[in-house]
Amino acid sequence: MNPYYKDYNEYLGEIFPGLKVQKISINAGFSCPNRDGTIGRGGCIYCDNTTFTPSYCFGADSVKQQVEAGKRFFSRKYPSMKYLAYFQSFTNTFRGSDADNEKNISLEKQYREALEDDDVIGLIIGSRPDCFPDDIVALLAQLNREYPVFVELGAETSCNETLRIINRGHSWEQTCDTVFRLNDAGIRVGLHLICGLPGETEEMILQNVKRACELPIESIKLHHLQVIRHTPLHDAVESGKLSVFPFSKEDYLDLCVKIINIVPRRIAIERFLASSPPDKVVAPKWGIKNYEFTNLLMNRLKKDDSFKV
Repeated sequence: MNPYYKDYNEYLGEIFPGLKVQKISINAGFSCPNRDGTIGRGGCIYCDNTTFTPSYCFGADSVKQQVEAGKRFFSRKYPSMKYLAYFQSFTNTFRGSDADNEKNISLEKQYREALEDDDVIGLIIGSRPDCFPDDIVALLAQLNREYPVFVELGAETSCNETLRIINRGHSWEQTCDTVFRLNDAGIRVGLHLICGLPGETEEMILQNVKRACELPIESIKLHHLQVIRHTPLHDAVESGKLSVFPFSKEDYLDLCVKIINIVPRRIAIERFLASSPPDKVVAPKWGIKNYEFTNLLMNRLKKDDSFKV
């Protein structure tokens, strides 16, 4: 057990005692409402989905084939592993503006295709707060009676002005409403927050975490903002239209210590760092992987006399 905070392995161990559990990422071919014109175009200004989705997710493979590819990858190291099918890419509860598009109206079919594999013991659905009409909440609640279902909501920030700047297309109030509705339906919810969005100070970042922890969530996934090459954010930073928080690695370690002191033990912290392909990252260029940063953070916590264990 991590003495400083509940990590994601501990969290999964509470739900799946005695099992080793790994996420398998899936690209089910969905879009986002701020990409296809439903609420906007262009997507979030920082987003390049290829920077965080495994390569096997971007072919024409079916959900079943992607599950099998993920199992082949992980089983080399962990032959007795069980899996959570992680519908990761884009917005996985969004049916799209085109009602005739079969991929956009077959959510249950896609979810159940992943669950057909005997080694898949649950679902993680990555989505946005504004894509949970009542019928989708009801569908997830039904699936949750058969298998554990987790929803990862991309909240990103609690500041509506920041959400506008990054072209997110939803509000913090929508995030809160969706968290409560999913919680009432018995579905486990985690929030994704980005540290260092344009215009946000350290005080605002910590306020985002505090507001998230007031909600009935079970996990938080953090990462620092990365400026990715050829995104609208990259263009805006290069032209001077936007500035981002100039984190050094040491600054971000200090911030993470403060965040850990805020997050109660009932809420798991899944991660602290984004790790995109180095050739696509413009800034910050720390040259460090997630586990390496976590090791540095643990060492910092051990040396911090003011930290309450």
